[in-house]
Amino acid sequence: MLAIGLPRLFASIEQGRHLDNSILVLGYVIMRVAMVFQWLRAARQDPARRRACFTYAIAISIAQIGWVVQIFFDFSIGASIAIAGILILIELAGPVIAESKDGGTPWHAHHIAERHCLFAVIALGEGVVGTVATLSAVVEEQGWTMDAALVCIAGTGLTFGMWWVYYMLPSAQILHAHRERSFVWGYSQMVIVTAIVATGAGCMSAPISSRTSRISVRWRRCSPLRSRSASFWDWSTLYWYLVRTFDFLHVWLLSATTAMRSLRWPFLLRLQASTWRSAL
Repeated sequence: MLAIGLPRLFASIEQGRHLDNSILVLGYVIMRVAMVFQWLRAARQDPARRRACFTYAIAISIAQIGWVVQIFFDFSIGASIAIAGILILIELAGPVIAESKDGGTPWHAHHIAERHCLFAVIALGEGVVGTVATLSAVVEEQGWTMDAALVCIAGTGLTFGMWWVYYMLPSAQILHAHRERSFVWGYSQMVIVTAIVATGAGCMSAPISSRTSRISVRWRRCSPLRSRSASFWDWSTLYWYLVRTFDFLHVWLLSATTAMRSLRWPFLLRLQASTWRSAL
């Protein structure tokens, strides 16, 4: 339902009318309401931690009411974005209050880290799928050429590189010893996984049929790669926060990432000029 609602959401933004997020919100609310019932079930079965469970359920419920209100009222795009930001903060604040002020819940550090790591692996699969889709399109149009080989090497190398970097962080061991660092680690996963998925989507948008489409594809690639570059800084900061030390390997990786971004700016400016010429 989330995926089905995305085209209507972007169409409403392009047309400049109110934000049509009804189907997307409905898909999200269905998942979160199910979580409310799970927390109520946990509160019933674990009286000692009932207060924390109720805090989770209340925070989620308040946020879902806010999401549903957006469906029935015609807010402007700016107002919808502002309300969405408030609702996201409510959802993120619920676990902090429940775990720090209302008794908390028991959780296994290695299990939680494994769940997030496997989620990242699923997200990295987008990079593989995107590379295969791009390679198939290039081979179908041009045959096996050097461009096709470079697409394969670059897409696969980028995906496995992200995989390697992600697993350099000893999350389970650190969270087991320092459970108070879990919130910064957990919320940072949202940024990292989002960037991984965005990079995979950028790889998937690469079928090329003309010069104009090639330019637009490269623009779409650059945005996810910038987000991935930013997430690498986030990952390095997270590494320092958890381990409380800084590996010199990260200095080299950050320097190389920054250098590549700096070298790409002249290329982006040339792409912008080419896009304007094509439009004219």
